[in-house]
Amino acid sequence: MRDKPAGTVRITCGEHILRSTLLPKLTPLLLDYPDIKIEFDINYGFRDIVADRYDAGGRMGDTIDKDMIAVPIGPPLRMAVAASPAYFATHPIPKNSRDLLEHNCINQRMQTAGGLYIWDFERRRQPLNVRVDGQLIFNTSPSMVDAALAGLGIAFLPEEEFAPHIEEGRLVRVLEDWCAPFPGYYLYYPSRRQPSTAFSLVVNALRVTT
Repeated sequence: MRDKPAGTVRITCGEHILRSTLLPKLTPLLLDYPDIKIEFDINYGFRDIVADRYDAGGRMGDTIDKDMIAVPIGPPLRMAVAASPAYFATHPIPKNSRDLLEHNCINQRMQTAGGLYIWDFERRRQPLNVRVDGQLIFNTSPSMVDAALAGLGIAFLPEEEFAPHIEEGRLVRVLEDWCAPFPGYYLYYPSRRQPSTAFSLVVNALRVTT
């Protein structure tokens, strides 16, 4: 029994990384090792994983503290700007990021800082940030997608969130050449921890192989 990996691994993360990356990659591991348990905490803030006794967290690379070990677990990401055909039937399609100031944009409240997310773009390697305005503010991305589908404004999220709706014509993507790729998701954990066999298996299952 001592040679059989077992135990619980606790991971805090956002909903999108769980759905798109963590659960698909960890499914084979869970099927192969029935004595390994994984607890996911869906949280859009930045937990102190040491104080809150989590084994690891899943976040984008540029949001991780420097004293953490960060393991890449997914490919580069791109953001996407999208709205419904019904919205664009009554509003002009934006030609550049500044045009968004004239639109009803769907905002996201950042739980950690408390402020609204600033839409960040890149054009010819020059970063451009836009503080948009609109009628709606959410703190979870699925609600933002639903609002965009309902024709209530323009949303800005990782392109994977919109992909099926764009492919099937329910949403229209704009400003695609303003959205440059950036480093994707990482699993992070304290450098001081002594990893269990179960945790090491989780890390190896998630790690991007080259």
